[in-house]
Amino acid sequence: MANPIDLYFWPTPNGKKISIMLEEVGLTYDVHPISILAGDQFKPEFLQISPNNKIPAIVDPDGPGGDAIALFESGAILIYLAEKTGQLLPTEERDRYTVIQWLMFQMGGIGPMLGQAHHFRKYAPEQIPYAVNRYTNEAGRLYSVLDRRLHEAEYVGGDYSIADIAIYPWIVSHKDQGQSLENFPHVKRWFEAVSDRPAVQRGLAVGQDASTNAKIDDAARENMFGSKQYETRA
Repeated sequence: MANPIDLYFWPTPNGKKISIMLEEVGLTYDVHPISILAGDQFKPEFLQISPNNKIPAIVDPDGPGGDAIALFESGAILIYLAEKTGQLLPTEERDRYTVIQWLMFQMGGIGPMLGQAHHFRKYAPEQIPYAVNRYTNEAGRLYSVLDRRLHEAEYVGGDYSIADIAIYPWIVSHKDQGQSLENFPHVKRWFEAVSDRPAVQRGLAVGQDASTNAKIDDAARENMFGSKQYETRA
């Protein structure tokens, strides 16, 4: 019997990518909460696994060659799990690169830009109109790119794949990014289809209590967004 994968997790969009993926491919896993509000991401033992002090990260005791492997960066983890199980990443070269390019679209665009929109609209201690407008507008542009793609394909990579799993958790918070799915009918159709998947529902439920009960005070804001930790923990 395979050993469970250790998932170092907090219920953010990036964390939920991996809980959804693990549910989709049917691998057993143990969740290790890393509270980014409390600063768990800066503990030395976690930095040994994720040197960029970000969640998610995994340790697979049954890695390549039978030896344990630790991985950080959600895109790398998705590719690893897809290759480990032979699921959700095509083997045919052209189809494979179609999926990978849309995964990179999420990693380089959807995640960073929607994250900034979310930050400046919801978490910033003061409203900065330029930043709010800049990132809200960029979020809308990216939604339009996604909508055009989903006009020509049922799923982002053609068939359901790690590209959909990467993008979907970021779209869950579309209202916080200043977006309405009514303006993006193909994204809306896709979002509803992905939301109906039982594995997606199970993956979204992981750690939901921690997210619901989270209190964003000054200390939590500093742990998530501040710079002092780099001065004291360098």
